[in-house]
Amino acid sequence: MSEAVQPEGVDERPIFSVRLSPHRSLSLRGFNILMAFIGGVSFLAGMGFLMMGAWPVFGFFGLDALLVYIAFRRNYRDARAFEQIDVTRDQLLVRQVSSLGRSVEHAFHPYWTRLIVDRRSWGIAGLLLTSSGRKLVIGRYLNPNDRESFARALDQAMARARAPHPA
Repeated sequence: MSEAVQPEGVDERPIFSVRLSPHRSLSLRGFNILMAFIGGVSFLAGMGFLMMGAWPVFGFFGLDALLVYIAFRRNYRDARAFEQIDVTRDQLLVRQVSSLGRSVEHAFHPYWTRLIVDRRSWGIAGLLLTSSGRKLVIGRYLNPNDRESFARALDQAMARARAPHPA
């Protein structure tokens, strides 16, 4: 097995590394409880309509429960997406992974990259990395307060990456 040789002068130690992913407040156990409740209520209400002779309504209650189930499953699938951001002295690497597992990597040099913060009255609306005419939106999964602290931390990491190497 061959060993990778690192070019002289390249520093690969991470200054900053973070994984950003969508927040989901409902646990799997909570989801199961919610679906049992929705299914039970839909079944009981549907049975009431069935006993009154309005049998088609019974099917619509089942359809409603099925649509809620599908929406939540899609939501949980979307939660598998993430962004991995790593800053070293020589590279700012952003790896964006979709909910389907497709990965796209964007590499920037920290010295030439700028973080643009879109501030609004209610907080930060967006974060954008720019370098040599390239633009990349990051931090989509964060709420405005978390974007604020993340922007500060990333900006500090990029400043450390730009700082002269210690002798």
